[in-house]
Amino acid sequence: MKVLYRDKSEQHELTVYDTRRLYGEQGKFRVLQFSDDAVQGALDLERPSRIVLEYPRAMLHLMERNDPQYHRVFVVGHGIGTIPSYLSGRQVKVAELDAEVVRLSRHFFGYTGPDVRIGDGRELLEQEESGTYDYIVIDAFSAAGTPEQFTNQSFFALVKDKLDADGAVLLNVFGRSGNDKLVNAIYTTLGTQFTYTRAFALPAEPNDVQNRILIGSHRPIDAHIKQMAGFVEQCLEEGYMIKG
Repeated sequence: MKVLYRDKSEQHELTVYDTRRLYGEQGKFRVLQFSDDAVQGALDLERPSRIVLEYPRAMLHLMERNDPQYHRVFVVGHGIGTIPSYLSGRQVKVAELDAEVVRLSRHFFGYTGPDVRIGDGRELLEQEESGTYDYIVIDAFSAAGTPEQFTNQSFFALVKDKLDADGAVLLNVFGRSGNDKLVNAIYTTLGTQFTYTRAFALPAEPNDVQNRILIGSHRPIDAHIKQMAGFVEQCLEEGYMIKG
């Protein structure tokens, strides 16, 4: 591993490094990592256009599968810019709290996609017109996981207002494998605002950290599991309501 950058911003401890092995795969990779060792983005230096991590591939499949003509997207959380880069031919707004993350995405990862607005993603979304978006993507993290302001009932009501009638919201979340009370609560709260919800997860060992994608919409949600980059559907238990 070769460290290219390590410093602390107002929001995170940030590290950029090159490695020849990532999640068991050999190659040449450049990685953005936060203080909790969580990989926030990865670039294949030999194939820069390839999407390395599974969750953005799965999210993009869900978006294309459920609305092949989608055009307007609001993304909360930038990372190295994987999803915004893929969507650069569409009308995309990106919100990122940490300006240093955006700078690193450009300097080390070659990000040239849609402009990124610096600020609180919820506050920036509040400024948008009602019924504007086909998709809203929540990919924001703090040291404690997905910030509560993006998981409570009032936020999902806000998201519902900003989506068009057939729109959907997608969340990238992490929790304990199996029965994670917070993930269950997020999913249950999502269901108070959207008629249809589905959850997908990457297989993980018991009590390991598990990556999940939650999606909510007012129309039935379709998915082709073979195109979900290893994610499988997961039935989550009913959880408590996240007020706010």
